[in-house]
Amino acid sequence: MIDDVPSPFVIEWLPRVSAALTWGPPSGGLIRLTADPTTLTALDLAMGRGRHAHLLARAGFRTFGVDVKLDAVSDAVARARADALVIRAWCADLTETRLPRSRFDVVLVTRYLQRNLFPSIRDTVTAGGVVIYETFTVNQRRLGFGPTSPDHLLEPGELRQHFEGFDVLFYEEVDAPEAVARIVARRRN
Repeated sequence: MIDDVPSPFVIEWLPRVSAALTWGPPSGGLIRLTADPTTLTALDLAMGRGRHAHLLARAGFRTFGVDVKLDAVSDAVARARADALVIRAWCADLTETRLPRSRFDVVLVTRYLQRNLFPSIRDTVTAGGVVIYETFTVNQRRLGFGPTSPDHLLEPGELRQHFEGFDVLFYEEVDAPEAVARIVARRRN
């Protein structure tokens, strides 16, 4: 099932972020937060069935996930448990629920866009923490599949603007095989 396959972007960046936050000296804009990765927290926002929450837990993060669909949350937790991993998850409508302030060292968002949630995403990242975000742009319409509503598609440069004041470690917008914007950004201390 395609929805169960983790994003190659997340697969590439999660080890880099994890290593830099746990052991690495300052490099590429990341700072060392702790020598113990089990004390680092990560949130998979709009986690679906947990394809990325699973990666976070496997990487040693105290992993949390949130999604509006109870069956998806239940499946993610059960899948993790079957693999001897722990995902702490809750069901919430993010249009009506704010995220806790300064709570997560890593916030991961893929294929989800809710513009009024950006302030809450920015606030939930700890000082020195990192956001990994990937979602569709308006150019996706040209490809003839995927989302078409402007509510679910970023304008050019929009994702970067939402993390103004963060240190941008990586940013790109691509049009193939899907039209997406991707950012890795660190909240300044």
